[in-house]
Amino acid sequence: MKIKSLVFPFCLMNCCSVNAQIDSLNVMVDDTHLEELVITSQIEPQSLKKAINNVRVISKEDIQNLGAVTLNDVLNQYINITVTPSGSSGRSTVSMFGLGSAYFKILIDNVPIVNENGLGNNTDISQISLNDVEQIEIIEGAMGVTHGANAVSGILNIITKKSSDNKWEVQVTSQEETAGNEFSFFKEGKHIQNIKINNNINENLFATFGVNRIDFKGYLGDQLGQFHDLNDSKRGYKWNPSEQIQANALISYRKDNLRLFYKFEYLTKETQYFHPTVQSGYNETLGAYKYSEDERYFTNRVYNHLNASGKIFNQVNFNISASYQMQKREEETFRYNITNDIESLNNRIRDQAMEVLYSTGTFSNFFNNKICNLQLGYEIVSNKGFSVVDAELNKKKDVNETISNYDFFAVSEINVNDRFSVRPGIRYSFQSMFDNQYSYSLGGRYLLNNGFEARAALGRSYRTPDFQELYFRNIFDGHYFVGNENLVPETSTSFEASIKKITNFKTSLLSNHIMFSMNDIDDRITDAYIGDMGATPMYQYINVSKYKSINISTTNQYKFDNWNFNLNGSFTWISQVIDNAKFKTSDEFLFAYSLNSNLSYFVPKWNTTFAAYYKFTGKTPQWVIGSNEYLVSEMGSYSWLDFSIRKGFWNNKFETTVGARNLFNVGDVNRTRLNEGGGHTVDVNILLAYGRSYFVKLTYNLNFN
Repeated sequence: MKIKSLVFPFCLMNCCSVNAQIDSLNVMVDDTHLEELVITSQIEPQSLKKAINNVRVISKEDIQNLGAVTLNDVLNQYINITVTPSGSSGRSTVSMFGLGSAYFKILIDNVPIVNENGLGNNTDISQISLNDVEQIEIIEGAMGVTHGANAVSGILNIITKKSSDNKWEVQVTSQEETAGNEFSFFKEGKHIQNIKINNNINENLFATFGVNRIDFKGYLGDQLGQFHDLNDSKRGYKWNPSEQIQANALISYRKDNLRLFYKFEYLTKETQYFHPTVQSGYNETLGAYKYSEDERYFTNRVYNHLNASGKIFNQVNFNISASYQMQKREEETFRYNITNDIESLNNRIRDQAMEVLYSTGTFSNFFNNKICNLQLGYEIVSNKGFSVVDAELNKKKDVNETISNYDFFAVSEINVNDRFSVRPGIRYSFQSMFDNQYSYSLGGRYLLNNGFEARAALGRSYRTPDFQELYFRNIFDGHYFVGNENLVPETSTSFEASIKKITNFKTSLLSNHIMFSMNDIDDRITDAYIGDMGATPMYQYINVSKYKSINISTTNQYKFDNWNFNLNGSFTWISQVIDNAKFKTSDEFLFAYSLNSNLSYFVPKWNTTFAAYYKFTGKTPQWVIGSNEYLVSEMGSYSWLDFSIRKGFWNNKFETTVGARNLFNVGDVNRTRLNEGGGHTVDVNILLAYGRSYFVKLTYNLNFN
């Protein structure tokens, strides 16, 4: 059945934002040890030990040790996750298990975050500030039952701060960072300023307000900047300059069994592009001059989130959220007179936009017993998309389309005894554009003797085509690439099993975890050859390819007094049958691996933390298209090392962090492939980073009652 239109409910008080009810993200698991409390995809908040899902936690302390400003600063350091930056657009996207950002869902307080092309996916993680984050939770594998479409490879949930310990808390931060070896206070490097104010208005009301500014002056590398006026392709930047300003506010109310909060956020980002081609011009007023055709890109995002949680009928827990979000991208083209520093022929248009109405709610604790807990939920999404695309006769046209879905899901957690729990779940989704979809999952956890924990899960998820795959049109001389409104959703089946061992000593803790997972995707969307238009080959997105992955990963942690050490590894085999209707790949498995480790030590006498974060990414093979066949391309291996020293002064009223990112000075990474003619290799440089950089972060905390 298809639903052609859906009416968004008038009661804008709806999401699974369980964290609205949480004052602490730690829980005592025995008389001597604390463990993180996790909330993502749980019926109720619980310790890691009791959670049926495998949840990875990135703590606030990790974020502080890394001097992280945005989400990409953190995710660079974690296995199974690959961050792909772009020096030209300034965007950074994330993939897991070789699956791109369209398969990985990013949420803030359990609400998916909007971007120009969708909701929760294809997110630019450089636009997500971390100044008010309590912790980040990552769950790998199919999460379609609890989080709907496009949660195929996993989800990431950012939990923000919603309470404070003092009547007033004022935090002012300034951070200066080099861009490679380039820095000056006003013309080079990265400059970050942040202010955050928290106020406990009374025992029931809490409010917070913050502003974050990131001024990136760009990275020249071997380019010569904006004012270079020779036509030698040296004009411009290797990483384009940008300025991002983000403001947010939150007010929360809590009394008895009712918790409410409303959060608002506004983001604006401007990115400059200086064309490398320099041309000559002349007019009677200015005489001879040099000019170039430059561009600016503007991104604006509005985020609203209203949440209500508590109890009804003195027993049933409810958690309801509603969100209105909008993100748009505008492009301004203009002629820049380099000689006279004058702009002309300015033309600014809206290029892409997405407007979203979203609501989700859960209801649980119907039976009021410890054996079985049932959660019923819903999700309503209305995505109104806009894009400017190419039309015939070299003209442009606007595309305005709305894609909606209306989902119901049920999850039950059955505690057979103190050791054994199972968790079945199912979701059914009524789709406005596609055939109706469904997801299911079955997970289990068994606590063995001697601190061993065993978990297993089987699940089915789906991914719906995004706005670009449906409506994209790029047609000009020699090029014909178009979307396809007849695409169907991809379907995914995944399985994972793991065993974990926690050993507690008097003053230390040892944790060892190994996990095995598989993922199988059918009807994968690929751009395929569909014929010729004269001498121009035509390509269109179609459902034809397949994808399989096998992953074995291990995480190991050792805590001793003030030492914290982690050592992790991931080994992945990927088989992609890509068929573009002219030729296709084989089904052989390509192998990749990565390792990461971090070490931190806190010196109480100095109130100082030393921290180092290391990640090694092995050679990464992938299929690339050649002139008459697919070839295996291999990106070279590289190592990434970050180091920091964080020290508090005057009872932590003042804190300073100094550190370095990318100490091994990674910049361009080679990607090789066989030459189709002679069999030898051809190297292509992939821009991954702008080299070693250093930062100094100063934070002033003013707390009073």
